[in-house]
Amino acid sequence: MGAVKDVKKAYRLLRKAMRSRSAVQRVRRTLETIPPHPEGHYKIAVYFADGAVNMYQMRQWYRPLAELDKLWPVVVLARNAVGAEKLIAEDAPPVAFVPTVRDLEQFIRDQDIRIVLYVNQNTRNFQMFRYGRRWHVFINHGESDKMYMTTNQYKAYDYALVAGQAARDRLSRTLWDFDVDARTIEIGRPQADHFSGALPYTPDERTVVLYAPTWEGDRPSAHYGSIATHGETLVNALLATATHRVVYRPHPRSGVVDDEYGAAHRRIIAAIAAANSADPGAHHIYDDGPELGLAARCR
Repeated sequence: MGAVKDVKKAYRLLRKAMRSRSAVQRVRRTLETIPPHPEGHYKIAVYFADGAVNMYQMRQWYRPLAELDKLWPVVVLARNAVGAEKLIAEDAPPVAFVPTVRDLEQFIRDQDIRIVLYVNQNTRNFQMFRYGRRWHVFINHGESDKMYMTTNQYKAYDYALVAGQAARDRLSRTLWDFDVDARTIEIGRPQADHFSGALPYTPDERTVVLYAPTWEGDRPSAHYGSIATHGETLVNALLATATHRVVYRPHPRSGVVDDEYGAAHRRIIAAIAAANSADPGAHHIYDDGPELGLAARCR
């Protein structure tokens, strides 16, 4: 049994490597059709070392970054080929594909980057921290303010942009020898200034219930998700009432680590589809859109 698992793991790793290599080739071909980045142009960089599965961490910042770009030119430093491919195809700021440290150093040498923004705690962020004479700022990506929000990694950044006082309180309780007042700046949630999208249903007498569970987490201390424990039961009960409309917006990583969690997530999607088929007027929603417009409008 162990040998079979090893073979399957090796096969998955091989497929991942092949996909990554193909993505690198596609990204380089695409970039050849785009005018090169002007030297000394960019003042602010967003560092993103992840692939497609974590694109949600970037997408929520597209519109705020576009506003920032009106004052100070912004570029995304993409380290992962699959992530870079997604960024180039979407409404992201200009993308610099810098898969190697040599690529990264060459690009920042030719630019005038004063601030580097980080949307997550990827360990590859440390490859960027080595470059001084610029501010390194953690901006989070608008999701968990739980364990993720209060790790000791905060100390690696010059500053952190936080939503408000509650975040500062959590940091004060958790971190030792960290000057919260000096190293955090309250900005609210700029993504909320750019909610978009129209409701895909006409409001009626039904009570709308937004169920937006987080994912299963990648360690016991981050197991906050509810989909597998009671989310499926909750949604099925609401679908059966004929007086509720369910808007299901799960975390984009739901089921990435735990197959059982992923299976429960897929059953919820199937149950919503079945309920809509049985009663087209119900207009239950599975919301997997990249932006928060629909969720924000649920009342």
